Amino acid sequence: MNHANWCEQTFGLRGRTALVTGARTGIGRACALALAQAGADLVLWGRDAGDLGEIRADVAECGRSVKCVGADLSDLHAVGRTTRSLLEDTQIDVLVNNGGTIHRGPAIETTLEDWRNVMTVNLDAVFLLSSIIGASMVERGAGKIVNIASILSFQGGFNALAYAASKHGVAGLTKALANEWAVKGVNVNAVAPGYITTNNTELLLRDSVREPAIRARIPAGRWAAPEEVAGPVVFLASSASDYVNGHVLVVDGGWLGR
Repeated sequence: MNHANWCEQTFGLRGRTALVTGARTGIGRACALALAQAGADLVLWGRDAGDLGEIRADVAECGRSVKCVGADLSDLHAVGRTTRSLLEDTQIDVLVNNGGTIHRGPAIETTLEDWRNVMTVNLDAVFLLSSIIGASMVERGAGKIVNIASILSFQGGFNALAYAASKHGVAGLTKALANEWAVKGVNVNAVAPGYITTNNTELLLRDSVREPAIRARIPAGRWAAPEEVAGPVVFLASSASDYVNGHVLVVDGGWLGR
C-alpha cells in the first residue's frame, strides 16, 4: 500500500455519512466542512432546516451529498421523533454531538429554568441522540460518536454554572458509553475545546478586562478558530482512532497544562 492510499484509508471518510448537530455556525459548521472534505456525506442538523442553506451549499461544493434536518435540541420529543425518522432511510456512521447553549450569570441569579434549558440541550439531547443512533451502530458493529465537551468538563469556570455541570456530564457520558460499546465496535470519544472564537464567546471576546486575562493564560497566546477543532473531530471520526475509546481530547492551546 502506498502512502497516499494509507492516508486515505486511515483518515478518509468516503462511503460514510456523518450527522453534525448545531451545524449552521461555529464549531459545527467547521466540523461539517472538514468531514465533507475528508469524504463523508453529511446530515446537517439545525434548529430550523431552512437556516442551513449556506452550509448546505458549502458541503455540496465539496462533492458530497447533503441532507438537512431541523429540530430544537431543547424539545426532546422533537429530537427523538426527528432522529427515528431520519434513521428510516439514512444510515449514520458518524455522530458529532456539537449543538449546545450557555447561560452566563452568577449562581444565585441562575433560575431553575435557566439550569434546565442548558442541561436539556447540552446533556439530555446528547444522551438521546447517542442512545438512538448508537443502538443502530451497535447492531451493525461499527460507528463513531464524537461529543463536543469543553475545558469546563474539567474546571468550574466563572459565571457559567449550568454549562460547566453539563459539560462535566458530557465527559462522563462519553466514558460510560465507551465502556459499554467499545467491545461492540463503536467508538465514543469527545473533544474538549478551550477558548474558541464563536457566537457563544462573543461577549467574552468583547470584554476589555477578561479577554486579555484569558489570552495571557493560554500558552499559545491566542484564541482558536473553529477550524482548529475540526481536525481532531475528523481524527476521532476516522479509522485512525479505532483503538481510542472513552477519551476526552483537549484542544485548548495549552490552557489546562498551565
